[in-house]
Amino acid sequence: MDMNMPDSTLAPGPTRALANFVAGVELAKVDDFARHAARRHTIDTLGAMIAGATQDATLSVERAFAAAGIGVGQVAMAGVAQRYDVLSAAYIGGTSGHGLELDDGYRAGSVHPGGVVVPAALALGAQRHSVGRTFLAAIVAGYEVACRIAAACHPRARWRGFHNTGTVGVFASGCAAAVLLGFDADRVENVIGTAASSAAGLFTFLAGGDVKRTHPGHAAREGLLAALLTEAGLPAPRGALEFKDGFFNAYAGGDMDYTRLDIMAAGDSHPSSAYAVANCYMKPYAACRHIHAMVDAVLDMAASEGLTADQVAAVDIGSYAVAATHGTVGWTEMTTAQMSIPFVVATALVRGRVTLADFGEAERADPAILGLTGRIVTEVDAECDEIYPRKRGAKVAVTTADGRVLRRTVMEPYGSASKPLSDDAVAEKFLGLAGPRLGDARAQQALEMLWRVDELTDVAPLAEILAA
Repeated sequence: MDMNMPDSTLAPGPTRALANFVAGVELAKVDDFARHAARRHTIDTLGAMIAGATQDATLSVERAFAAAGIGVGQVAMAGVAQRYDVLSAAYIGGTSGHGLELDDGYRAGSVHPGGVVVPAALALGAQRHSVGRTFLAAIVAGYEVACRIAAACHPRARWRGFHNTGTVGVFASGCAAAVLLGFDADRVENVIGTAASSAAGLFTFLAGGDVKRTHPGHAAREGLLAALLTEAGLPAPRGALEFKDGFFNAYAGGDMDYTRLDIMAAGDSHPSSAYAVANCYMKPYAACRHIHAMVDAVLDMAASEGLTADQVAAVDIGSYAVAATHGTVGWTEMTTAQMSIPFVVATALVRGRVTLADFGEAERADPAILGLTGRIVTEVDAECDEIYPRKRGAKVAVTTADGRVLRRTVMEPYGSASKPLSDDAVAEKFLGLAGPRLGDARAQQALEMLWRVDELTDVAPLAEILAA
């Protein structure tokens, strides 16, 4: 190693433990359950990226890059027509993937790993002509880093105003890139040390605007840049996560000794696999994940008891405190509407679904939906708050016009690792999102390649077929 940095001689802290894990990731050592989960989440994320490539935030990024005279290159990105340099491609891909609230997540860390990890890995993998096995190993590593660091921060970082996808994402994309570049543990730790200075993302988006969409884009680019700077020889501090002036103390608060944190045990794991990617969720609804249990509840009432919107006199929702903050979010913009409990739950009641088509300007002004929003009240439920973030629960009581009270408790929403989408449902979601942009035939071809991505000798052709 030529970066004038000493080898670590002490028992590994969180930074070194993650660096050791990332440097040691080999797909042959990853269990079949997690390996298949990595394929599924790659497919799910790419579908969201392709559909999000034409949303306003992505187009704004492309226009900004053009105005700045940067970005044009040879790297293809999912759903995007223009070819970009590797850093710009990662930024645009991350923005696309998060832009429609369809990307995956990890409950215990309240983080969206796919929208950061997949575009960074795809951009660098295509540029360096990486083999599929290494690409999928990079996905596994990136998810692990995102999920474990986020779980160690959550919910303290949330209450300090930080968005884990943006702040933690730089480490995830950087470590995914480190796998593709074949870094040893020293260099991985250097990537983490460099990326720490680029961690960013605030919850100001709850007040409106589209900046939230760019958080994974920024994280994907900056983490990838940290890896490239490491490759170029830039030295960085050790122990950047747990150092007294490091990431955890700054973002999660200095109320504990992070040097003693067992980072690989942060959060939780699936009974079938210790890898974090195996315990991530996918979104069946185009809305904030905190609202999904509530949607499950009212849709079940409609299906099993024939509840219709015109029967609803009041909806009382109890959930955990983080979710309850969305009970007062408005819906003047698509961004806020997808975060708004009243609007999303009213949409589910009126339309029997929550899809991208339900957040347009006309839909946000639908009198049938607006008439219901004022009848929906959200409060903190002690039981739901007690078990969060182990579970994302909600208790929903619907009072009907004739005086009946229908009740549902959903402690784990559909799409979670314990209530997963089937492979057929994952494929259907991908084709539904990718088909309109790529054409049905090319979307099907891409899907077939993705199911066997670890067999590919070069991911560059995959990136090309995914591009518009």
